[in-house]
Amino acid sequence: MLVKTFGSAVFGIDATTITIEVDVTQGIKYMLVGLPDNAVKESQQRIESALRLNGYKWPRYKIVINMAPADIRKEGSAYDLPLAMGILAASGHLKVEKLDRYVIMGELSLDGALQPTQGVLPIAINARKEGFEGFILPKQNAKEAAVVDRLKIFGVENIREVIDFFNGDSEPEQTIVDTRAEFMAKVDNAELDFSDVKGQENVKRALEIAAAGSHNIILIGPPGSGKTMLAKRIPTILPPFSLKEALETTKIHSVAGKINKETSLMIQRPFRSPHHTISDVALVGGGNYPQPGEISLAHNGVLFLDELPEFKRTVLEVMRQPLEDRKITISRAKFSVEYPASFMLVASMNPCPCGYYNHPSKDCVCAPGMVQKYLNRISGPLLDRIDIHLEVVPVPFNKLSELSASENSGQVRKRVEKARLVQARRFSNKKEVYANAQMSSKMIREFVELDREGNDLIKIAMDRLGLSARAYDRILKVSRTIADLEESENVQSQHLSEAIHYRSLDRENWGG
Repeated sequence: MLVKTFGSAVFGIDATTITIEVDVTQGIKYMLVGLPDNAVKESQQRIESALRLNGYKWPRYKIVINMAPADIRKEGSAYDLPLAMGILAASGHLKVEKLDRYVIMGELSLDGALQPTQGVLPIAINARKEGFEGFILPKQNAKEAAVVDRLKIFGVENIREVIDFFNGDSEPEQTIVDTRAEFMAKVDNAELDFSDVKGQENVKRALEIAAAGSHNIILIGPPGSGKTMLAKRIPTILPPFSLKEALETTKIHSVAGKINKETSLMIQRPFRSPHHTISDVALVGGGNYPQPGEISLAHNGVLFLDELPEFKRTVLEVMRQPLEDRKITISRAKFSVEYPASFMLVASMNPCPCGYYNHPSKDCVCAPGMVQKYLNRISGPLLDRIDIHLEVVPVPFNKLSELSASENSGQVRKRVEKARLVQARRFSNKKEVYANAQMSSKMIREFVELDREGNDLIKIAMDRLGLSARAYDRILKVSRTIADLEESENVQSQHLSEAIHYRSLDRENWGG
């Protein structure tokens, strides 16, 4: 008897339906074809044990299973459950009436219990798109899949529940999540706040500008000046997720298996802070079975690289293309996958190996030329892609001991949201552009008009600082954001002056 069940394979952040064809005939051989990997081939032992311990016997017949399309590699143990259902149905122990209406995924333990799996959100989205009635999966993943409406989600704990469901003996409880209510309830629940930071008003201003225009920023300052503390609070001043952004970001984390099992949808923008020993593959993604890297896990959020010069140069250089294109393509001999990587890069570094170059009270003990040598660990092209360079100085004691409350994240975020709305209207007819930092050179010429005074000012800055054409574009983008924050239709000379001020590493005196 020939029976079909349906599973799914995830490539990149999208899923493809896999048809599992099971044919049980006279004979004793077991054959599994359709490009399965070792984990799929080993499913026979798990399925046989799970069936035996739940009152069913492995069929003593010839079993041929094809996983179509046969040219796509099937990876992982999550095909155990649909394979088991196909074998039971083809051998006459399971009713087939409802089998073709459900996508089934789940790894079996030897006793028939189901283990959680990865990538269930893109699978659920694809199941709804292809017209399936429901999705049967491990209970631990049910909330994540229930984000998708108009699809019945049944979270189960054991293979026995699935058998009883298809035989009509019982039906597991359907998992339902009110996505919008959950999203709105948790959207303002950040643990960190800008009001925790004493002093550093000029740095807060720069971070507000960076958040308003989605600009990349690097903070340079001595140890203990507050660089990391400030960076960790940037997500609290970014505009809240839209439901579309939340769904897109959750898909990436679902594929990587980074979703909390008690969570259905990511509410807070991601903040990724990899250690400086990270490899280039871990940063951009890849591996034998490609997985998203840190830059994709930071999609729609912040990627924080602390102590930037300590990262390997090869690791930093692989970021150059994703910073421009906002996506990363991982290619293999037979296939390629694409992950989105639209993140805001926030980096920090000491000004020199000892950390005290340009310190107001401590002397730098580095040898002549060491400051420039330390900075040279970061390539010029990468620095050019960072819009804002800012020096951070230590906070004096009188500021640290102040009892007066400073501006909180909510107040700053309101101004950021207002500026983002201006940009949304500006780029309403531009595909995949939503912030000033993403403007092309053509858009800069269209949306940033300088008067004579502004042209003279930026010409002097270009000549004195020896800026590249890319740095020129960055200054214009930042000045456009400053103008948006001040609700100015045109970029004026004071906006340009402030933007030029945020190019610390281009100054003649930097590095001695």
